[in-house]
Amino acid sequence: MTLSSRQQWEIVINMIVHRDYMHHGDSSIKIYNNRIEFFNPGSLPGSISIDQLEKGNYISEARNKKVAAIFKEAGEIEKYGSGIQRIIKGFASHGLKTPMFENFQHGFRVTVFAAIAEEGLEDWVPDKVPDGLTDNQQKILHLIAQNNEISMSQIAVGVGISKRKVLDNINKLKEKGLLKRIGPAKGGYWEVIGS
Repeated sequence: MTLSSRQQWEIVINMIVHRDYMHHGDSSIKIYNNRIEFFNPGSLPGSISIDQLEKGNYISEARNKKVAAIFKEAGEIEKYGSGIQRIIKGFASHGLKTPMFENFQHGFRVTVFAAIAEEGLEDWVPDKVPDGLTDNQQKILHLIAQNNEISMSQIAVGVGISKRKVLDNINKLKEKGLLKRIGPAKGGYWEVIGS
């Protein structure tokens, strides 16, 4: 996975500007073979949902106004509330998947996945894949193989379909014996059968 220095800087700026400095937890960047996870103490304000964040349908609430003002003065912030949209557009312009955004524990996590080559999807699905598996179903299996704790919302963003369609496809994958849920919706995980 290759992120341009500008993409990395955009994410770091957002981490610095939006971190909850009153929380004792640490900001962290975890690098895996197939993804990078950026975590910051301080979740989204309750008035902003993940869906609104991804669509840019919200009014920005700067947690650290003075820190944000410094970056704006330095020309690193074009306007308040534009950082996430610039990240999303930047990844799209490089042909990369949209990062996944989520409130996680006491903070906010952004997961950036490695580029997925369409011709390489079969490497991520079970050996006994039946005929008739759709592209979306293959992509869902691929995402789950990368992160077996992935949420429905993250899958929807990763595949580019609605959560309802994700649920329909997951039910079909379960019926075909390719996917199983272990544990509850919160705290459980997925198992790709035969992988």
